[in-house]
Amino acid sequence: MATTVLLIVISLFLGVAAWLLFLWAVKSDQYDDVERPKHRMLDDEAPNGKPAAPGGRPVEGTPRKERDAP
Repeated sequence: MATTVLLIVISLFLGVAAWLLFLWAVKSDQYDDVERPKHRMLDDEAPNGKPAAPGGRPVEGTPRKERDAP
């Protein structure tokens, strides 16, 4: 009987801890924008604002106009 009570108390504690972690994630805007990360890989520019190279790394020192010129 004591083991059953202990397991119930532990499971309730874990449930409350998970609920508090979820509330913290919602309050800290972890779920603010769920659509943007899916489309971020389609952007032409790297996160720092420089044009991305074919391998995905930003091209250092190359202005966008010169890179796109025919």
